[in-house]
Amino acid sequence: MVATDDELNRMRWAARRGMLELDLVLEPFVNGRYQVLGEEDRARFRRLMESEDQDLFAWFLRREIPQDEELAAIVSDILDFARTPPADR
Repeated sequence: MVATDDELNRMRWAARRGMLELDLVLEPFVNGRYQVLGEEDRARFRRLMESEDQDLFAWFLRREIPQDEELAAIVSDILDFARTPPADR
């Protein structure tokens, strides 16, 4: 099932963290990939958005890996997306 417009808009808002490094990773993922994620991955992303900015920063800069396997999975997906050239997305 595809994400609704309301859900997509909520995640766009949640992805705006006010920290440039996070915004540059999260916003393109939400805009380019979130809507086609499966329900399980969307739930993981929603949980991820409840995390503290300093944790997100450490995870996306690969200084740490989330202890929670579900969060680690979505962080990995986001990092893979961020490394993919825009033309290949």
